[in-house]
Amino acid sequence: MIVLKDKISKLSVNLSQIDEVKGRSLWHDAKIRFFKNKAALISLITLFIVLLFSFVGPLFAEWSNEEIDWSVLGDISTLGYPSLENGHYFGTDELGRDLYSRVIQGTKISLMVGIVGALIAVIVGTIYGSIAGYFGGRIDSIMMRIVDILMSIPYMFVLILLLVIFGRSIFMLFVGIGLVSWLDMARIVRGQTLSIKKKEYVEAAITIGVSHFTIIRRHIIPNLLGVVAVYATLLVPGMILTESFISFLGLGVQEPNTSWGALISEGAGTMRYGTLWQLLFPLFFFVISLFSLFFIGDGLRDALDPKDR
Repeated sequence: MIVLKDKISKLSVNLSQIDEVKGRSLWHDAKIRFFKNKAALISLITLFIVLLFSFVGPLFAEWSNEEIDWSVLGDISTLGYPSLENGHYFGTDELGRDLYSRVIQGTKISLMVGIVGALIAVIVGTIYGSIAGYFGGRIDSIMMRIVDILMSIPYMFVLILLLVIFGRSIFMLFVGIGLVSWLDMARIVRGQTLSIKKKEYVEAAITIGVSHFTIIRRHIIPNLLGVVAVYATLLVPGMILTESFISFLGLGVQEPNTSWGALISEGAGTMRYGTLWQLLFPLFFFVISLFSLFFIGDGLRDALDPKDR
């Protein structure tokens, strides 16, 4: 009996020394997988540095984006080379304006257009697609036929038409790009909703009398966040490319504002004079930001759904 008590006491001591095993959520596992992806992690750091540059960069600028340095105007072959002495770290454009400050402003506007446009597309597309997929039947058929009709209209034509009719402004870029780009998101969300609404917890909610829109808000949309987050990160580069193309055509942001597309267009126009810095600096930020967003999107896709790798 005494021996049995000793064994029980030793066993209780050993059990007390075992660390408590804590459960991990699916989001925690996804975070671990994401941070193990070196390309995605480096891209996240790079994008953070670009964002930091756009907010902290103005503190080191000696010239505003509108101010003209008349001393650099003259022979166009020596126009505004990058120099630390006169405060033009990236040089100047053909009008003598500081390119460093203009790249900062272009970075803010291009990223803002991409993020806000993607946010509008995600909100509209998620709500529209979840309603169509959940109710199904005739409602789903009518809503998706509307999407098919809208998708048959040339996207760029609609955007240019909006800018011409309502004026060329940053606000119209937000509205135009966002409200036309939600169509693909709606189709993706609708397909995911069709599978989610067959789950047991959704059927249980319907059985106990929970309203349809409450089910969509509390059960459907939260389970779509993984797919929506991945698609949103891949949507932002497309928004930036669209804005840059529109600005390259001269239909985007107007002076004195600028964007990556407008700066690249100006730099391409002065290449024949040998002023490559006007093209290379905005193009550098444009390229690294797009690649970072693409790699982050791929990393999120692999982290949230590792079976698709």
